[in-house]
Amino acid sequence: MKALTWQGNENVAVTDVPDPQIQEPTDAIIQVTSTAICGSDLHLYGVLGPYLKPGDVLGHEPMGIVQEVGSEVSNLSVGDRVVVPFNISCGHCWMCERKLFAQCETTQVRSEGKGASLFGYTSLYGSVPGGQAEFLRVPQAQFGPIKIPDGTPDEQFLYLSDVLPTAWQAVAYADVPQGGSVAVFGLGPIGQMCVRIAKHLGAERVIGIDSVPERLALAARYGAETLDLSTVEDVSATLLDLVDGRGPDSTIDAVGMEAHGGAPGSKIAEIGQKATGLLPDSIAQKITDKVAIDRLDAMYGALKGVRRGGTVSLSGVYGGEVDPMPMMEMFDRGIQLRMGQAHVRRWIDDVLPLVQDPADPLGALDLATHRLPLAEAPGAYEMFRDKTDGCIKVVLAP
Repeated sequence: MKALTWQGNENVAVTDVPDPQIQEPTDAIIQVTSTAICGSDLHLYGVLGPYLKPGDVLGHEPMGIVQEVGSEVSNLSVGDRVVVPFNISCGHCWMCERKLFAQCETTQVRSEGKGASLFGYTSLYGSVPGGQAEFLRVPQAQFGPIKIPDGTPDEQFLYLSDVLPTAWQAVAYADVPQGGSVAVFGLGPIGQMCVRIAKHLGAERVIGIDSVPERLALAARYGAETLDLSTVEDVSATLLDLVDGRGPDSTIDAVGMEAHGGAPGSKIAEIGQKATGLLPDSIAQKITDKVAIDRLDAMYGALKGVRRGGTVSLSGVYGGEVDPMPMMEMFDRGIQLRMGQAHVRRWIDDVLPLVQDPADPLGALDLATHRLPLAEAPGAYEMFRDKTDGCIKVVLAP
């Protein structure tokens, strides 16, 4: 089959790989009909290469048609249409019983000290082949896949794999009071949906922060006040002034480890990330595990821009081990901090009725800016990384 594979730092290609096979009785095989490029994929593209090997299949936002099921998968039948959550969880372990599906004890990658396995996301998370491919093996298929109705556009449901549950959790963790205020740092796909979900759940003021005109315009269309980073010297101080002189009740960092800006150590971290990616994997992994530093501009903005006693929610991916944190300010201002991989299945009951609504209240059909064949995925990665051609979200058709 054809699949998008990692070949080296900032080098991906569509290549021939073996068709997936049933390996465990809880597996299923799906034919992928749509799959998306996530902002997290860009971390693999440019930073997390030491944990990949040439030929690894990328992608963790797939949906498709069931082709085959293992003997212990009684909830799915051949021909079912499904969306596949990006984290692989069993549904019955101690963590899953508590709806902490991203920490599933059945699929935890204990050798790396990490949580549940993820599709297409490095040896840190199980080296499970990803969904930017013609076919996908789905472990723990007795629980993970979400059945969806026939006769609807793929994009109406595709984002149940990651974008919508991740954004929903980000807003839930932000704990925005009814009628309160929230600032969203980064208006990529997750940030866009955070804006829409926050408004849907009753936030009175939602401030979207970015520097890309197309992203700012899209967030404004869904009710956000927008703040262009290129026009302000200190985004945190601006937020404090903008919302009653005290700052928003909550902030959401939807950017993660590769933020752009001038936070302390940011340039050093950027140089370090790039240099580490050029080292042999065995050395680079040790450096990353012990001394990796993230680019923290979005996190700093979120921490320093929230009001005293407010809540900061992190949904952007971080991988540093020695990130400098403004602990005195965080402690003095009584900030609450919540974070983590999205527990996808935990939020499906909340999100599914909204995507099933023909009125499309969250604008799922209005997120993708580019729909391309899988063969054009390498160029799409570059476009998404560089934010050219108005690119906000890419959906691929294998």
